[in-house]
Amino acid sequence: MWSGPRNLSTAMMYSFGSRADCAIWDEPFYAPYLAETGSDHPMAKEILSAHETNPKTVSKACLGSIPDGKPHFYMKHMPHHMMAGFPMDWAADCVNVHLIRHPARVVASYAAKREDPTLSDIGFVQQAEVFRRFPGPVVDTFDIREDPEATLKRLCAEIGLPWDHAMLSWPAGGRKEDGVWAAHWYGAIHRSTGFGGGEGPLPDVSPKHAELVAEAMPYYQELAAGRLAP
Repeated sequence: MWSGPRNLSTAMMYSFGSRADCAIWDEPFYAPYLAETGSDHPMAKEILSAHETNPKTVSKACLGSIPDGKPHFYMKHMPHHMMAGFPMDWAADCVNVHLIRHPARVVASYAAKREDPTLSDIGFVQQAEVFRRFPGPVVDTFDIREDPEATLKRLCAEIGLPWDHAMLSWPAGGRKEDGVWAAHWYGAIHRSTGFGGGEGPLPDVSPKHAELVAEAMPYYQELAAGRLAP
């Protein structure tokens, strides 16, 4: 599952993790990305200390044994973590799904956690690049929030998974698979027990952030053109 940040990506990971037949992995290339870029992200030192930083090691694990002997492996990937030179051939052997969200919602949510996001930070350009190389079903968070059961049923049918009603809820609190960054980013999802209601109107953003939204829109629209029909 490819998506940018603040994109319902953790809720989707928890949803698939609620299936008895599915193991999950939380942003395995985040630590390699930080090691490569030196980006000043929240908890960067803790992330680099706790997680594998070699992208080649991570890429091999993407096609390695699935944890707990499960038949399916849900990997939560961020396209902007895939720096030039990071192996990506492993993705050709996976079912690639692309999770998108309107840029205004992404920017408003991201800016509340980290000031002055850039186009590179929110991942729309990189996601379009990944989609062109590894096309697959596109699902919009708006549709998930509007009707989680119908949207997830469509997605499961598209990728050949039987529907599991357990995907609609999860226990409050964190999961053992969470990255250490959960302490900074996952407060809302840890308080949740399922998908929230509809997203409502687009949020207001500052003039500075409006420029960023406008930059991201063409890439969002490219992906949205292929989204699973409601």
